[in-house]
Amino acid sequence: MITFVRRFATAAVLGAALAGCGTGGDAETHGSLATPPPASAAPSASASASGRPAPAPSQPRTARPEQSAPPTLAAGPGGLTPVFERAPDTRTKAVALTFDADMTADQGARAARGEHFDNPALIASLRSLKVPATVFMTGRWAEEYPDQARSIGRDPLFEIANHSYSHHAFKSPCYGLPTVSGEQMRTDVERAFTAFRKAGARNVVPYFRFPGGCYDDEALRALAPAKVTAVQWDVVSGDAFANDGNAVAEQVLAEVRPGSLVVMHCTRSAAPVTEQAIRRIVPELRERGYRFVKVSDLMKR
Repeated sequence: MITFVRRFATAAVLGAALAGCGTGGDAETHGSLATPPPASAAPSASASASGRPAPAPSQPRTARPEQSAPPTLAAGPGGLTPVFERAPDTRTKAVALTFDADMTADQGARAARGEHFDNPALIASLRSLKVPATVFMTGRWAEEYPDQARSIGRDPLFEIANHSYSHHAFKSPCYGLPTVSGEQMRTDVERAFTAFRKAGARNVVPYFRFPGGCYDDEALRALAPAKVTAVQWDVVSGDAFANDGNAVAEQVLAEVRPGSLVVMHCTRSAAPVTEQAIRRIVPELRERGYRFVKVSDLMKR
């Protein structure tokens, strides 16, 4: 989660666990989670002269349409991992809402005691409002909530991007987060992708968001072999530790511009009013002529 939001600087300790938190297909349709079995040929009602059933007509196989690979940015100077913050096209009213599904590697005990790091109501509202979104998920979150990770990752409305496995910092200091060593950074990212696959998520894109938004050239260099594009933002929603959904909505509505990328959160315990804010943000931006897109769509502009 983004603990550096100006309104919540005093929540630095809790923010350490949530720092950087911060979801192809038709945005107006939802995909079924179940894959239908292949259709078999129907038996023929006619018979041959010998009395034996005539062979059933062969049924042509319907090829699945090939999905194009999600766009990525070219490597930066010296082969550094590229960083994407917003669309360069400032004429088209497109905006990407992103949601960080935060859970650090050591928060399993808190989840066992009843703390909620998920937010099913938020995902349900995005579906109801037909809002495409990119969810930046930690591997530990996917392990804790595999059914939700699978559901999000199989709905064409959403895409899952990588927010590390551990939600530890890739640069120090970073809001009190533990730090991943340089030699473990790539491993941490790849472990998260493995967790997504184990959960059964399909719509996974090669994008990565640094926990806390903290990075430097060392981190960009360490992740270069992972072939990911780092994704930051240009609009901070302020939903971290907020208790007023209208205030969050007002901050987003005031700062969104064509091509903006908004960082929000999908964690009930530390961002309890995000769903409330979304229910105001979405209709008001649509009234202004904005269209919601996923990061992979925004990156094409």
